[in-house]
Amino acid sequence: MTGSNFLWGVSTSAYQIEGASEADGRGQSIWDEFTALPGVVANGDTGAVACDHYNRWPEDIGLMEQLGIGAYRFSLSWPRLFPEGVGQPNERGAEFYDRLIDALLERGIDPWICLYHWDLPQALQDRGGWANRDVANWYADYARFVADRFGDRAKAFITFNEPSVFTLSGYGGGLHAPGVKESSAMLAAIHNVCRAHHAALPALRSTGVPTGIVGAFWPMRPERPEDEGGAMMMDMMFNWACPDAMVAGSYPPPMEMLLGDVIQAGDLPSVGTWTDFIGVNHYAPMYIRTNEAGEQEIGAPPADVPLTGMGWHIDPPAFTAMLQTVAERYPDVPLYVTENGIGLDEGDEPDALNDIARVQYLHDYLAALADARAAGVGVQGYFAWSLLDNFEWAEGFAKRFGLVRVEPDNLARRPKQSFFAYRDLIKGGIPKRNT
Repeated sequence: MTGSNFLWGVSTSAYQIEGASEADGRGQSIWDEFTALPGVVANGDTGAVACDHYNRWPEDIGLMEQLGIGAYRFSLSWPRLFPEGVGQPNERGAEFYDRLIDALLERGIDPWICLYHWDLPQALQDRGGWANRDVANWYADYARFVADRFGDRAKAFITFNEPSVFTLSGYGGGLHAPGVKESSAMLAAIHNVCRAHHAALPALRSTGVPTGIVGAFWPMRPERPEDEGGAMMMDMMFNWACPDAMVAGSYPPPMEMLLGDVIQAGDLPSVGTWTDFIGVNHYAPMYIRTNEAGEQEIGAPPADVPLTGMGWHIDPPAFTAMLQTVAERYPDVPLYVTENGIGLDEGDEPDALNDIARVQYLHDYLAALADARAAGVGVQGYFAWSLLDNFEWAEGFAKRFGLVRVEPDNLARRPKQSFFAYRDLIKGGIPKRNT
């Protein structure tokens, strides 16, 4: 993974694609509970069936083989492995991942295993979830099982995907599961996730498998001149608080002050580098507005910029700049782009498979990545988000990120134009920017 060859891959997550929400002993997750609430997800969509990857995984691996990728980043469903979050593991759930991992290796695709992509067991949320200090121990036990069961075949472990998103949105803004809107719970969740990362490292690293984190790295820009301070605050909380604590064992000083007595003596290690690589998830700049109550909220991009179907600003140079910033902040840690892609509405393209906007996006953002590499940033791989159209959290199935279309009525897989474009990019290498 640290050799001279650039690593190409795709990424998914368990709740977004697996479905089979009640199959083979799987427990309930916070997203199962959250999506049952009225009005929180577009069109009342849920991940109960999703892409039915749990039953159709051989076909999906076949698609990966056609793409020619070298690695597949996917997440384990904690409630599928531990229905109650702790206690006795669910053997049928573990066997599903055994089959998946073995099949990937047989086809020459490296399994990059993420332990947590937002689907906490509901049984643990009932005990306070990430706001409960005990969660670090629960997570460490889970990680020990994962290391023992899959450590002989994993090529990389990732402790957390985008901790800033599921803590700020799940415990502060209430937009994501578990739907909590309490600043105290949010701060506790941020810190406990960082504690959990460090608690899990001994077991995961004992396998010899490189272990890293995946952060959401979005440039924070003020919507109006008076929002400059709010944008700086969001930059600290969203982009740097968790990575700093997970990589170096300390928070940015303003964040440490904000956490206050949430931090207890000995919570974080003080010396060392506590991750083997950093995954960069990047989509767009985020525009920040400070409301009348003095709170930061997501604002609107400028009126004259190109947008995705998600309403996100298409800005490849921002990608280059963010990769440079991450590399400067963590100069000794290898970098991979672990998510990047474009979300489109059904009506954004001439037809369902002719996703010319996604093809252009791939070329433009990979050219921006090439610019970062030319400037000395040692990005070692790129994982497209995502292989399949899937459950896009609060947006349900309305926003599509896949290289492969999943038909809503029968879940048939149909590769899009972008699938073949990405295959050709993998064969030909990172494109240069046109000048």
